[in-house]
Amino acid sequence: MPTSGLVINTLPSAAIDQAFKQALARYQGQAGNLLPILHAIQDALSCIPQQVVPDLAAALQLSRAEIHGVIQFYPHFREQPTAPVVLEICRAESCQAMGGTELAEHACRSLNCSFHETNANGSITLEPVYCLGLCAQSPAIMINGTPHARMTPARLDQLLQHTKVQA
Repeated sequence: MPTSGLVINTLPSAAIDQAFKQALARYQGQAGNLLPILHAIQDALSCIPQQVVPDLAAALQLSRAEIHGVIQFYPHFREQPTAPVVLEICRAESCQAMGGTELAEHACRSLNCSFHETNANGSITLEPVYCLGLCAQSPAIMINGTPHARMTPARLDQLLQHTKVQA
């Protein structure tokens, strides 16, 4: 993932340690536990900090390269914390055919950032997502895990304004 754009303040070591220990305790001993552990860490911290990789590799008897490979392979995983608001825009074919490309361009212009980046004031992180399962109601977005369908640039602006007020 590109790392240009605003980097959100670093996470406290205690929070990283707690998220790692909780995820490991929950999934230790289960077959194929790497992905659930990575998801649990990211759910708790909004990213998977580099600091957890050596300890996770040791705990799961994997190499650091294997852990990094999985983190890099899946576009959902992030290595930097996100802003309080995460805007995900569907980039699948159906959404693109129904105006998703224009919607993404509008979002990039409005936020003055690209995908995988956070806007200058640190309030919104923009991410691509590949199919939200709302193809019949394209284009679709997700704001902090809540899907929104039949999106237009004007509706996106309204939702983001409302979300910023709520945050």
